[in-house]
Amino acid sequence: MRRPHFVHLVSAGLAFALLLVGPAGATLEGAPPTAVVRATLDTVFHILDDQQLKAPGQLSHRRRLLEEVIAERFDYEEMSKRTLAAHWKPLSPSERQEFVQLFKAFLSDQYAARIEGYAGERVVYLSERTVDGYAEVRTRLVSDKLDFPMDYRLTNKDGTWYAYDVIVDGVSLVMNYRSQFTKIITDSSYHELLRRLRDRRLKEEKAKT
Repeated sequence: MRRPHFVHLVSAGLAFALLLVGPAGATLEGAPPTAVVRATLDTVFHILDDQQLKAPGQLSHRRRLLEEVIAERFDYEEMSKRTLAAHWKPLSPSERQEFVQLFKAFLSDQYAARIEGYAGERVVYLSERTVDGYAEVRTRLVSDKLDFPMDYRLTNKDGTWYAYDVIVDGVSLVMNYRSQFTKIITDSSYHELLRRLRDRRLKEEKAKT
């Protein structure tokens, strides 16, 4: 099978990582990690395959549905903490909350469009490993044009599994963003990173109005 370029792997990887969410009100408490992954991916694929939602007049509604789903079950706080690494600890509770919200908006808005590019790929579930409240679900994303591994990492909070990272063909998306954000902080400052995230959010909000 032809493998996509690394950049496309990362983009597709985060897109499908963000699919690890359930519809509002979904009952996934107590479900094992693989069942959560399978149920939630199936739900989002259903939205993407819905012919009525593909109509021109429904595209904005479809995007809102995807963004709501994206925001539902991804553990943005855990991902933020791991992405900022040593830069997370000095932050005050209010500063952490602001970063989490900015990072959440950044990911949801940036990748909703990529998710809409879903073209019939399917997920093959390989194995599940659970240790001390953390889990890894190994899968492969396959279609006629691609075939590559994707390992989802989840954490258990109050009896429910939430995704916080995905390993795309051996590359961690958390580590990928950690590298990008650390470079900005090192070359400039943490406040410069916040400024860029704030500016991006404002531009995205204006584009939607």
